[in-house]
Amino acid sequence: MKDIQPFDPQTGHVQAIVETPKGRRNKYTYDEEKQLFVLKSLLPAGMVFPFDFGFIPGTKAEDGDPLDILVLIDEPATQGTLVSTRLLAVIEAEQTEDGKTNRNDRLIGAAAMSHEYRSVQSLDQLSPDLVEEIEHFFVSYNELAGKKFRPVGRAGPDRARQLIEEARRPL
Repeated sequence: MKDIQPFDPQTGHVQAIVETPKGRRNKYTYDEEKQLFVLKSLLPAGMVFPFDFGFIPGTKAEDGDPLDILVLIDEPATQGTLVSTRLLAVIEAEQTEDGKTNRNDRLIGAAAMSHEYRSVQSLDQLSPDLVEEIEHFFVSYNELAGKKFRPVGRAGPDRARQLIEEARRPL
């Protein structure tokens, strides 16, 4: 996956790699060194990922990992799938672990092939309740992992694209 660019050169869409499919309790992470998906944690009963969760290849965030992305999609994709994704927004956030605070933003996108989210171009077009639930999921998920996740703002697709450009790493 080292050779995959963050943006598809033909469509301009973000290329998201799914680590944890929608509806799953198992949280996976891609181990670049082993070139495998590794089980990282297990959510408690009744808690699942609300949409496909993964990363944007060719990026490196402040926490040292690739940028995270939540992909709104009609049906869960298979783990490891590259999903062409239209950027919608970013939930800008700080994450504190072991007394150290880093930015750990969550990009939000919609699968380009989605029927359900075909016309959605920004978070403003989603139910405010759904956006709150997404933020609450990340707060709760991190709390269970012994971390503090604090949303500090929301921004649209232009800011999300800017964050990807800033996090690009040379191939």
